[in-house]
Amino acid sequence: MTGGRPVLTMTGISKSFPGVRALRDVDFRLLPGEVHALMGENGAGKSTLIKVLTGVYDIDAGTITLDGEQVAFSGPMQAAAAGVSTVYQEVNLCTNLSVAENIFIGREPRRFGAVRWGEVRRRARELLARLDLDLDVAAPLGTYSLAVQQMVAIARAIDIRARVLILDEPTSSLDAGEVAQLFRIMRQLRDEGIAILFVTHFLDQVYGIADRITVLRNGSLVGEYRTAELPQFTLVEKMIGKELDVLERLDGQPRRDVAAEAETPLVEAAELGRTGAVAPFSLRIHAGEVVGLAGLLGSGRTEVARLLFGADRADRGQVAVDGDRTVLRTPVQAIDRGIGFCSENRRAEGVVAELTVRENMILAMQAARGWLRPIPRRRQDELVEKYVRALDIRPANPDLPVRNLSGGNQQKVLLARWLITEPRLLILDEPTRGIDIGAKAEIQKLVVQLADGGVAVLFISAELEEVLRLSHRVAVMRDRSMVAQLTNDDTVDADRVMRTIASGTRTEEVIR
Repeated sequence: MTGGRPVLTMTGISKSFPGVRALRDVDFRLLPGEVHALMGENGAGKSTLIKVLTGVYDIDAGTITLDGEQVAFSGPMQAAAAGVSTVYQEVNLCTNLSVAENIFIGREPRRFGAVRWGEVRRRARELLARLDLDLDVAAPLGTYSLAVQQMVAIARAIDIRARVLILDEPTSSLDAGEVAQLFRIMRQLRDEGIAILFVTHFLDQVYGIADRITVLRNGSLVGEYRTAELPQFTLVEKMIGKELDVLERLDGQPRRDVAAEAETPLVEAAELGRTGAVAPFSLRIHAGEVVGLAGLLGSGRTEVARLLFGADRADRGQVAVDGDRTVLRTPVQAIDRGIGFCSENRRAEGVVAELTVRENMILAMQAARGWLRPIPRRRQDELVEKYVRALDIRPANPDLPVRNLSGGNQQKVLLARWLITEPRLLILDEPTRGIDIGAKAEIQKLVVQLADGGVAVLFISAELEEVLRLSHRVAVMRDRSMVAQLTNDDTVDADRVMRTIASGTRTEEVIR
């Protein structure tokens, strides 16, 4: 960290929305040549602070100073032109265009009004080489992984001579190797003097890359700290504002053998598969059982979930519910059989941003009833109030547009949507991705409570420790095939699961 005068200073920042006080007199500073982590629970104000800085939102009070000059950007393009670039969790690039076109879109070198495509590709290769990336810059961006797309977004950001680079949850969809590659690039940029604002919920990553940490809670500044001087437990306590008993680990919780107690599984897939998506697999899930799906990104976990929910149609195999063969060609048919599904892509397949919290929560129940039989308003009020309170959805205003809620609270709204339907099998695809540690603990405890109440849960997470903490059994995916099913006893740990993934040896029977 170079230290010296801050390249960016935000002083007394306040911002309110209807019914929500998002920021209260927040101060923040960013030094050149540092990685600065912005931490806090969902709803703490992190995203709002970034959007205020980049001109997405106007501020109600306060000042922003960049290199000693007061600024007030009218939007992200003006902010980028001034040297403040943002790379979001959802990469906002055009996957149908080439890598080179994405880097220089809107800024293509021209001669006599014509784009000099040779120059575009040459400069793109030079820029990527600076980041030690060897890509075919003429290939469509969509042919590359999300991790590579994020690197391209960073390349575009630094090409516009960024002095401040904001990385908002850049690692939420990356595996360990891709995170290491991103961190290498971040360190390189930091050493070149670029100030990096890093937003993440992964504590280990914060302590692996950040020089300093600023903590927000409920829209207010808790403090600014040097990473080396702030223990992880202390950081978590500052984020959630309470002692760590709320994060009591679920490891070691006695797990009964649910499968032995019930001969007939609630849901059974027999050689279910879809060409080009996932190889035929067999899986039994019993009432009151949590089955975890483990595997690397792209291993086929989501594809399994979508087949079981009818979101994708299987072209082989069959499904039985309570021993009766059934056809799940659509999600409505799955809902009718008591199956609910929280997608990992809550923006595209989950919340409806234009609807209120109330409308989002009753959506699945209303779909199951049919649109000609509207749920009475009194019943809506009862259900919504029950789950807003049970899941601690904040702010507790069901008439707010759901887009005004933080990512973690939007995730809780999605959970409430399916809990209202009283599902018998709840499929949770990355339910804790991109949310803070407090909300994550609450969702994990909810999964345990659901299983104790007899609900079957198919739990998908990229975090192996989380899968092992919650699951009675773990189904292991590799290369779009289910290669093993492990009973989660004392012999199973993250190392064993990773060895199973690495070996790729398919085991048809359940390993005990």
